[in-house]
This record gives sequence, C-alpha cells and structure tokens, in this order.
Amino acid sequence: MARTERYPPQVKYIVGNELCERFSFYGMRSILTLYMMQYLLFAQQDAKAYFHYFVMANYLTPLLGGWIADRFWGRYRTILWISLGYVGGHAVLAIWETPAGLLAGLSLIALGAGGIKPCVSAFVGDQFGPTQKTLMQRVYGWFYWSINLGSASANLLIPWLLKRHGPSVAFAIPGVLMALSLLVFWAGTKHYVQAPPSGPNPHGFLRVVGRAVRRAGTGRAGEHWLDVARDQHPPEAIAGAKAVFRIMGVFAAVTLFWTLFDQKASSWVIQASQMDLVVRGWEMSPAQLQAANPFLVMTLIPLFTWGVFPFLERRGVELSPLRKMTAGMFLTALSFGAAAIVQTFVDRGGAPPSALWQLPQYVLLTVGEVLVSVTGLEFSYTQAPKTMRSTIMSLWFLTIALGNLLTAVLTRVVSLEGAAYFWLFAGLMLAAAFAFREVARRYRPVPAAVEAGVVAEG
Repeated sequence: MARTERYPPQVKYIVGNELCERFSFYGMRSILTLYMMQYLLFAQQDAKAYFHYFVMANYLTPLLGGWIADRFWGRYRTILWISLGYVGGHAVLAIWETPAGLLAGLSLIALGAGGIKPCVSAFVGDQFGPTQKTLMQRVYGWFYWSINLGSASANLLIPWLLKRHGPSVAFAIPGVLMALSLLVFWAGTKHYVQAPPSGPNPHGFLRVVGRAVRRAGTGRAGEHWLDVARDQHPPEAIAGAKAVFRIMGVFAAVTLFWTLFDQKASSWVIQASQMDLVVRGWEMSPAQLQAANPFLVMTLIPLFTWGVFPFLERRGVELSPLRKMTAGMFLTALSFGAAAIVQTFVDRGGAPPSALWQLPQYVLLTVGEVLVSVTGLEFSYTQAPKTMRSTIMSLWFLTIALGNLLTAVLTRVVSLEGAAYFWLFAGLMLAAAFAFREVARRYRPVPAAVEAGVVAEG
C-alpha cells in the first residue's frame, strides 16, 4: 500500500495563526470608518481619507518587515516580536477612545499587520521539503481560505458588537483574537523549520539599477540601459531587473483598481448607513455588508477555476492572465457605476432603498478582485525570475499603497458628494481599464515555470 503523504505537523499552527490574525485585522478595519464618524465625530470626508491612509501604511510596512526578516531576525522571530506590538495596537484602540489613541493604535497595527505580511506566507513554504510541492500547493489553498473565513466572520460579528456594546468591546475582541493568534504561533515553536536570515543580496534589483544609473552613458548604441551593469552583476540578474521593469508597466494601471477596491470599507459603508438596514425584521450594521466580499471570494474562486474558465476555453475563448485582468478592470468600473446608481436613489430623498441594493456592486467588485488580484499576482510571478520574486511582491504591495493614497488625496481635494463621487471613480477606473488593455496588447510574455508559494492577500 502506498504511503499517504502528510502535511508537516507544524503547518496547523501557522494556518491557525493566520485565521485568528486576519479575523483581528479585518474585524478592526470593518468598523474604523463608522468609529471615526460616530464616536470621534470626524467628518465623512476626513473619515474616508484617514481610513485609506491607514490601509496605505499597511502596504508600505511590508517592505520594512521583509527587510528585517531577511537581514537580521529571520522570519520566525520577525513574526513573533512584531506581533507583540500588533496586540498592543488593538489594546490602545480599545482603551484610549480619542483621536490620539486612534493614531497610536493604528500606527502599531500598521507596523504589525504589514510587518508580518511578507513573512507568514513564506514561513509556510519553509516547512515543506523539496518532495512535498503538491502538498504545499494544497496548503496555500487552505491558507487563502483561512484568510477569507477570518475576514467574513469578523465582518459579520464586529460591526454588530460596535452597535450593541460600543467601541471598547468591538476593538477588544479583535485584540483578544490577535493575542490568541500569537499564542497559537508560539505553541508550534519547537516544530518549526527556521531558515536563517538570508542577508543582503549582492545582485538584487536595486543594486543592479543603482550600478546601471552610475554607469549611464557608457553602453554601446542600441544596448539596453541596464546592460551596463554587467561589469558587476551576472546576466540572470540583469535579465531579472529587465523583467521587473516590464511588469511595472502592467502594475501602473492596476494601481487604479486598488483606488476603488478598498472603498468597500469606507464610501460603501457610508452609503449603506444612508439606506434601509432592516432585513426581515433584523437591523444590520452598515458595516456588515462587507462580509459579502469574502463569502463571494470563497464561492467565486472555485466556480471560476473549475466552471467558468474551462467552459470558455472549450469554446475557443483565449484566457490569458492579462485578458482576465482586463475584464476585471472593466467589471470594477461597473461596480462603481452600480454604486452611483444606488446613490442616485438615496439622494432623491423619501423612503431610502434597502441596503441589499448594494449586493450587485459587491458581486461586480468581487469578480473584479478574482480576475485582477488573484490572476495578477500569479501573472507577475510567471514573468519574473525566481531571484526577483521578492521584488515583485514588494511592488505589488506598493500598488495597493499608492491606490489607497490616491483615494485619500482625491477624497480630500475633490469636493464631490452623492452619486457624483461614485461616478468620478467609475470614470477613472474605466480610463484605467482602457489604458491597461493597451498595455496588455503590447506586452510580450516570457515563458517561465511557476512554483507554489504565493498567497494573494487584500
């Protein structure tokens, strides 16, 4: 009888840690906009802007966390020590209900959530040997599901707790889950495979680019500007840097996707607060509809993977990653068009429409997420050499940060309200979708082998 392969026993600790951590993060995040408006009395415009500044910070700090893990502490100690500050951030939010407490708590959470982000998914991969690639692919499926399960359950529970018991309890529960996450992670310590810090990469992306810039003007006619760095760097490092720049062109348009996507926790929550929240005699919190997104993700990924995509391919429809992403960009624009139509009915006054009218825009946005976010990260990794994959991950996080920065800036400087606000972002996304389509047409993909080990996370 053939021996059945088993997962490394320590994996359950890491997946459990991720489930609790994502519950804590998304639970806290789901009520931020309402908390700022209802308890700290921020104006709508300020609450939306500050929310997106916070999300932006969460996708800049992974650069710091990854650097600390690679250069000094290794992934295990980085996750362990940074998580302590993460727990502290939740405690500050629960205890200190002032704008200063908000700033202090969110700063600690941004450092914690962002700092461990590039380490946890890679730490899972560290636990598998070279003969366990099939199991590693499966465990990343469970890993992604744990992220969405934590998000969905938190988006249902924490807004209800805010409504029933106030911010102290609503922020304390995510803090307890984050402390449990840390405890679960620590419990597996003696079982973990702990790779030592890798140290600086002498042929990394920035070093190649820096050398090429210093030697600018010394190359031969018709030579790529990065080729002048070959006096100190091997050909594969030069090729990798070129691949990164090709992918950066694709990423530039994806930035607009994130400008819209994270508004499901800001402008869409504010829209829901203006609608009829009573469904079959039960009054929802305006933040609870956010749970539709992770529930839809868990449904749509298998539906598209095993149903829609094979169906289209059998009928001769070419489904390259860039074509999927282009379709996702257009659908995201439609989601904000749907939000604008709903807001038009809200703005008319009289009896407000049901908050369930938001469900079509959530469906459109989530399909856009599946086509853009999940496909986009996979595409990026097929196009970059293995030695440049950490650089690609950093750039992916940077697009999310820049998208949220753009949302915050536009919210503060453009004084549009009501349906006009949503039409503005729908128009921007539509323009970005057409721009992306042109970039995709000109892009020439390179064949590359894809290894498991990437978890796309919003």
